[in-house]
Amino acid sequence: MRTKLLSTIFFFGILIASAQTVDYNTKNDYIAKGYDVVAYFDNEAIEGKKEFTTMHFGVKYKFASNKNLETFINNPDKYIPQYGGYCAYAIAVNNKKVDINPKTFEIRDDKLYLFYNAWFNNTLTSWQESNVKGLQIKADKNWEAMNLK
Repeated sequence: MRTKLLSTIFFFGILIASAQTVDYNTKNDYIAKGYDVVAYFDNEAIEGKKEFTTMHFGVKYKFASNKNLETFINNPDKYIPQYGGYCAYAIAVNNKKVDINPKTFEIRDDKLYLFYNAWFNNTLTSWQESNVKGLQIKADKNWEAMNLK
């Protein structure tokens, strides 16, 4: 019984430690600059409200409504932005963590991707005009290597 308890504690300790090693883009103190990550899945970029906030793995999230907050709480892993909320294109192509414009996003394969968009440089357009599947594979590898350091 004691061994089982120690094993469980060890497992959750490793899980928590590994979750905290991910670098999340928390500009403005929130992931996605305080935009509602659930609303993105309805194809809407909506800024969240302070009265609808939660934390997941030490990262703060804001939501536009209590309904979206509850939706997130029931399945947070579905709504976490890919690559810690950094620009997906920059992770893939430049192997760099670049800030995002929270209004520039894509839902692909039921995952949220965020992008940089300023000064005539919309990386979402570059992403979509490229081999997206190849960029996803490259970004996944780059992101994994970044978080092993």
